[in-house]
Amino acid sequence: MSTTSQPNDTPSDNISYLSATNLVARYSQGDLSPVDATRAALDQIDRHNPTLNCICFVDHDSALAQARASEQRWHDGQPIGLLDGVPVTIKDLADVQGWPTRRGSKTSADTPADADAPAIARLREHGAVFLGKTTTPEFGWKGITDNPLTGITRNPWDPQRTTGGSSGGAAAALAAGMGPLATGSDGAGSIRIPSAFSGVFGIKPTYGLVANYPFAPHIGNLAHLGPMTRTVADAALMLQVIAQPDPRDWTDIPQQPTDFRAGLDTGVAGLRIGFSPDLGYATVDDDVARVVREAVTVFEQLGAHVEDANVDIGDRRTTIEVLWAAADAWLLQQIPADRHDDIDPGLRAMAEQGRGYTSNDYIDALAARSDVAHRLGMLHERYDLLVTPQMPLTAFEAGHNAPPGRDMDHWLDWNTLTYPFNLSHQPAASIPCGFGDNGMPVGLQVVGPRFADALVLRACRAYEQAHPIPMPDAYRA
Repeated sequence: MSTTSQPNDTPSDNISYLSATNLVARYSQGDLSPVDATRAALDQIDRHNPTLNCICFVDHDSALAQARASEQRWHDGQPIGLLDGVPVTIKDLADVQGWPTRRGSKTSADTPADADAPAIARLREHGAVFLGKTTTPEFGWKGITDNPLTGITRNPWDPQRTTGGSSGGAAAALAAGMGPLATGSDGAGSIRIPSAFSGVFGIKPTYGLVANYPFAPHIGNLAHLGPMTRTVADAALMLQVIAQPDPRDWTDIPQQPTDFRAGLDTGVAGLRIGFSPDLGYATVDDDVARVVREAVTVFEQLGAHVEDANVDIGDRRTTIEVLWAAADAWLLQQIPADRHDDIDPGLRAMAEQGRGYTSNDYIDALAARSDVAHRLGMLHERYDLLVTPQMPLTAFEAGHNAPPGRDMDHWLDWNTLTYPFNLSHQPAASIPCGFGDNGMPVGLQVVGPRFADALVLRACRAYEQAHPIPMPDAYRA
């Protein structure tokens, strides 16, 4: 198990742990090159990916070519965007032109994509350097990261433990210094679960803020795309780049006038914050509950008005399970039957469950979803923000869908605090707030009403300034 190290961007940090914000400033000053930063990130991948298995595709030559082009632009005083020369990894559910999109599946064709997905296109337009692709469970179907194609992804804080998922490769890459920025997606917690388990920052933006294509019809409008980073400022910077409409996504929203970086350091004084230790139904481990309750007092110390919130939404496990299982049933129908033996058995089982639901079951789930969204929306008439534990437990042993030795066998058994906010389309972020009794990271969830993404970032930044996010020591050498 790794020990904690200094927060990001302290003088003791090597290049691999500099933030994107710091990198851009130093490129501008001329005392650091995009080539240096890219080589440092690639060195981290070469050194540590054999243990962590979080990068499933890396393109050294392309990354260094992009970095050299960026270096020349900075030398000429003509950077092309907010992230020119900043290394980034891409979750292997998104298309990158010229790279294959395997989605963790043996059934996916190893064919290069002919165009960038919208968020990837925006990153490219702003000069980001693409390092490679991060691992995901097969088709992103569950809350941990292992798949039949590349195997088990491991947690940098303790390689015997899971990173969470489905953006587990992204989280592990960040914590291990493999670039300061990573793309994630979140259909039932897939940005926030690994952010909490792996001790990094991640935000699921308001649905539609970040355009998505190719659209995944089986998931529909549950899946949000967003940034995963090591600092809140980097997440604001990255969201500023990728939160743009795209004509290929018929569900995205018009461009918002918000600058997510503006007012980031304004603080939380005067905000009304509701705290729910369990959303009214979840069982939270004692050590997690203790760490989170202590973290919530930080907002009080910073001038916010915090009170216990009565969250009355009920346990919506059945709601998300019906929607998710039906989606998986549709997904498997798109794959030839003679390839089904190549698919994760858990995914096949959930698809079989989905085939058993009726149209009435599905409509009932949609009605329940509407009720959840209504109740949570009304809650924000009283509170500017809602805070909860991000996960009810810390990272458990890798290679299991549920923690061994506990009365659980499905990823939805322990992933109880994330999916209500996919149902409601609200922005929700996970920020590290301490460590459990086993030394593994604990996350605090900060939730806002729809389109209050800047406020969520602002609150997380206030917490981060009081308690900077540490990284594991083992990857800084």
